[in-house]
Amino acid sequence: MTHQTRRRFLKTTLATAATITVAGTKSSGKVLGANDTVRIAVAGLNGRGASHVGEFVGMKNVEIAYLVDPDTRTYKRHLATIAKVGKPTPVVVQDIRKVLEDKTLDAVSIATPNHWHALLTIWSCQAGKDVYVEKPCSHNIHEGRIAVDTARKYKRIVQHGTQNRASASWARLAAVAKSGKLGKLLVSRGLCYKDGGSGGGTRGNIGVKPTKSPPPELDFNIWTGPAQQTAYHENLVHYRWHWFWDFGNGDIGNQGVHEMDKARWLIPGAVWPKTVLSLGGRFTGPDQGQTPNTLVTVMDYGETLLIFEVRGQKSADYLGQGVGNILHFEAGIVVGEKFYPKGSEKAEPMPKIAVELDKKPSGSHFGNFIDCVRSRKIEDLNADIAVGHVSAGLCHLANISYRLGKPEPFNPRTKAVAGNAFATETLARAEEYLKGNGLDLDSAKLTVGRTLEFDATHEQFKNDSEANALLTRQYRAPFVVPERVV
Repeated sequence: MTHQTRRRFLKTTLATAATITVAGTKSSGKVLGANDTVRIAVAGLNGRGASHVGEFVGMKNVEIAYLVDPDTRTYKRHLATIAKVGKPTPVVVQDIRKVLEDKTLDAVSIATPNHWHALLTIWSCQAGKDVYVEKPCSHNIHEGRIAVDTARKYKRIVQHGTQNRASASWARLAAVAKSGKLGKLLVSRGLCYKDGGSGGGTRGNIGVKPTKSPPPELDFNIWTGPAQQTAYHENLVHYRWHWFWDFGNGDIGNQGVHEMDKARWLIPGAVWPKTVLSLGGRFTGPDQGQTPNTLVTVMDYGETLLIFEVRGQKSADYLGQGVGNILHFEAGIVVGEKFYPKGSEKAEPMPKIAVELDKKPSGSHFGNFIDCVRSRKIEDLNADIAVGHVSAGLCHLANISYRLGKPEPFNPRTKAVAGNAFATETLARAEEYLKGNGLDLDSAKLTVGRTLEFDATHEQFKNDSEANALLTRQYRAPFVVPERVV
């Protein structure tokens, strides 16, 4: 095992870090046979990184060649996992850029904080590596588009970590919606109800942690990466970075991106919406967190609304769902394998509807990625980067509307949802949930976001420079996502 010292790394690689290109590697386009070893670097070892290691370490002819994380405290348990099954010991490295110089490396599997996802994808594609990138594949819409374009230019296999795309049951439900046999789909609803709790990943009040020096095991400069330099505090490392705009995207871009991806998938032909509106707030008392822990988002897809609900405190389920999806058809409501006929509150078994799937999912999301690394067939991916870019992008649209919002009284109810029965009903349930968690609606304020029109062709907002400014960010050199792929 070797460790890159910061002095040596700066001397050898920073000058070319933003334009890494590696040609002639084993991963430059050659179809790999079943017995060829696929060598992978896993980047980001806390949280989801354990799942990446666990998936790849059990695969035949797959070797985890590198473990990459700026926090050296994360290495030990993964090295033990790999040693337990008798696989070769990977090299441990704090900074990915030196790893990308390895011409025998085939792929990078990314489970870092969100603000690193797109840049690592871009650098890896430039270096001739295939990529598995956790959701959301971007921290903002601009860098998601650059990730897609870079993957295409360098002909890389890039899988997005929305693993429900591997599910035959979800694919079948999408086919049912497309068939029209239950009438028009009126609302595709996503739910992300996560109990606030008091654990390390709490959605509730996270308090205020004092600034201090980073622990010696953590290279905080590398951890900060594309974000602007900030003072270290323990609400950032690990996990609670999700609730800070510089690093995360709130729960809609954390757990919620899975349900957002399904909600869009279930709307026939849906890509970008015509408009977006978000309403919500951070209602758990003063703390260091910035992102909303209650959010209602309404997106207009013409015949269909996509409505998304985020709740970060204790909440009753809605039609038996806490984290999940609900489809409101003209003929009734579909919830999992249950069907509520129009006008009935009694659930029945889901009607048997004969449909043909547009594409048969593989069933194994990580396995599907490795199969495509071998075959070079982008069309066989369960969730190609272009699919992930849009589903992640919807979460960004919701947040942008919210961030441009203004506080309004709960009573009288905001006019922003007037005339929209589904949105009004959703907001009314959100108010009851907040009251149940002790919020005084007479004195509290609701952040009512700006209703934004979106230009799908150019992936920008219509006539709103403030909103368009939030489609990207100011990057910190040398961790810069380019303006375009050249």
